[in-house]
Amino acid sequence: MTVISTDKNPEALSLTLVAEFDAGVERVWQLFEDPRRLERWWGPPAYPATFYKHDFVPGGRASYYMTGPGGDKAHGWWEFTSIESPRELQFDDGFADSDGNPTGEFGISHATVTLEPLGERTRMTMLSTFESEEQLEQMMQMGMEEGLKEAVGQMDGILAEHANA
Repeated sequence: MTVISTDKNPEALSLTLVAEFDAGVERVWQLFEDPRRLERWWGPPAYPATFYKHDFVPGGRASYYMTGPGGDKAHGWWEFTSIESPRELQFDDGFADSDGNPTGEFGISHATVTLEPLGERTRMTMLSTFESEEQLEQMMQMGMEEGLKEAVGQMDGILAEHANA
């Protein structure tokens, strides 16, 4: 498993996930930059994602849905607030309606993804911050920590496929 640790910090209103990969920073970056690769790992295996919009520029938006085992769809959106290829990505994240419009339900979280080279390997740190302790707890009760670990756990297989890309 690529995930090294997760840390929920109620005082800082944050959840931090750290993972390492047997791939260079540029290859790991492609898993965020390329929506077809992104949708292969974003979301736990039982809830695969489909990105139907992915405007990967500061101020751009991504719209997606995750499809559950029963066919139910949970829609979400990202707004990219900072992109420093291939080292750091920041975005706001929230729930959306079926047209991709933010619902405001469950608030907005902010994610910072940092990629650090470790020789031929990469360490990824994903820091999610929340608006309140209640929102953090609500996301944990909905399975965010476990779902994120499962999602990131799928990245190795994609990186192995594209080892020569």
